[in-house]
Amino acid sequence: MLADLSHEVVDGMTTYPGIPAPRLRVVVARETSVTRLRGGASFEIEEVALVGNTGTYVDAPYHYYPDRADVAGLALERLVNVPIVVVRSVDRRSVTAAALGDPDLLRGRAVLLHTGWDRHWGTDRYLDTDCSHLTADAVALLVRAGAAVVGIDSLNIDDPTDLRRPAHAGLLGAEIPIIEHLTNLGAVPDTGACLTALPAPVRGMASFPVRAVATWHDD
Repeated sequence: MLADLSHEVVDGMTTYPGIPAPRLRVVVARETSVTRLRGGASFEIEEVALVGNTGTYVDAPYHYYPDRADVAGLALERLVNVPIVVVRSVDRRSVTAAALGDPDLLRGRAVLLHTGWDRHWGTDRYLDTDCSHLTADAVALLVRAGAAVVGIDSLNIDDPTDLRRPAHAGLLGAEIPIIEHLTNLGAVPDTGACLTALPAPVRGMASFPVRAVATWHDD
């Protein structure tokens, strides 16, 4: 079984308040390229201008720490075929340590926080600062447990009103990548699935969009 956990990137979309929207334009049109080929064949080439924090994206440690890995330097074992644990916290504003369960079951796992906030995607409500987020005690537990990667289907893994940003500071400080703006986590089993979420290996980028996919066997 497969589940796509990424939002589409669409020209002019808003991912986060104040972040520029992606812009798409055609640089070689089919009408132009048809004159270069034979037999009526044609092609199109597009250009997209976007910030790293667009759509569903991964934050590398470099996002907060200038001497740490950027998206090109992320360890592939944290992003490819990583066993998933889904934490169900639908309609809870704060995802606490108590919600994470047994920390021994989180080591080396992709811990994905299913809050249901993604149902507001594309609306003004999605951008509100009372979004679901991870608490500082939960961050400390994830770091101690040794999670491979942590993701959430919300506007921000931190409380946007908390300028200390404990989730970003703590997880990235422990070399644990963060994936924000996931979607469709309701389709993924609590355990037994694996996550692959790869950014383009752009040197010097702190964050970049990913195609996040969950796979599992339907027994």
